[in-house]
Amino acid sequence: MREALRDAMAEEMRRDEAVLVMGEDVAVFQGAFKVTEGLLGEFGERRVRDTPISENTIVGAGVGAAMGGLRPVVELMTVNFSLLALDQIINHAAAIPYMFNGQARVPMVVRMPGGGGHQLGPTHSHSFEALFLQVPGLLVACPSTPADGKALLKTAIRDDNPVIFIEHESLYGARGEVPDNDETLRFGEAAVRREGGDVTIVGILKMAHTAADAAQTLADEHGVEAEVIDPRTLRPLDLDTILESVRKTNRAVIVEEGWPHGGVGANLATLITEQAFDYLDAPVQRVTGADVHMPYSRRLEQAAIPHEEHVVKAALAALEGSI
Repeated sequence: MREALRDAMAEEMRRDEAVLVMGEDVAVFQGAFKVTEGLLGEFGERRVRDTPISENTIVGAGVGAAMGGLRPVVELMTVNFSLLALDQIINHAAAIPYMFNGQARVPMVVRMPGGGGHQLGPTHSHSFEALFLQVPGLLVACPSTPADGKALLKTAIRDDNPVIFIEHESLYGARGEVPDNDETLRFGEAAVRREGGDVTIVGILKMAHTAADAAQTLADEHGVEAEVIDPRTLRPLDLDTILESVRKTNRAVIVEEGWPHGGVGANLATLITEQAFDYLDAPVQRVTGADVHMPYSRRLEQAAIPHEEHVVKAALAALEGSI
């Protein structure tokens, strides 16, 4: 994944001189997660810029650069640090095109890793997809595979709107085939990772992999064929693909690592219930992270994160009485 993301940035920087990368330790140190490795050597410090430790300043400079005709890719070291830049993200990046009636655009990408599992404690490990999903004017991408990461990042860099690009820390080492071409991926196109007719499972980011593992267990141990959907982008959301699946399976399970209250799953459950209520044979099941700050202790941290067995249990609950 990290190499796919790096290739996406390098290819877009070669393609368009307006693209630059900026953030804490992205140049000399080559990125906290080594995603920007090699970029400084190829493109120089004018286009790969280390910044002070001030997220509000970093994103604010990115907004100004974007309004001035550049296409900045801003890296924040963790999604938690984006809280320091919410004024620039929400009140400026997202709102300026509206306030200027489209005369000013903000073509920038804010890349951020998140998610738990690395014992980094509560200020480095949360999942804030739902926070940005709520804001008009922002696009939100959540890739789960290297191929999608590269294609979606290239699309994000070319888009004239501000894009929140969330990467899961546990997926930087994920491996997969990546096309060696200029392929992009249109936002708002979900991927059906596995076809099935018994229950629909929607997984976000790392939870797309957890959902796929649970689907295999359901098939092997319970004879249940689950359909697994990876939204890939949350805004715009490919709701049509999700609803089509639910109308086929009549049951839905949504899996996310974020908190349960006001989360991505709560939003999706509402949309499914509103638009496919007559097709549901059971309530929509949600599997979420625990309603706690992310613990530092490894055992407690793992207890706070959804796992395969939780998804299997939720799917069987949705199927109760029919198998």
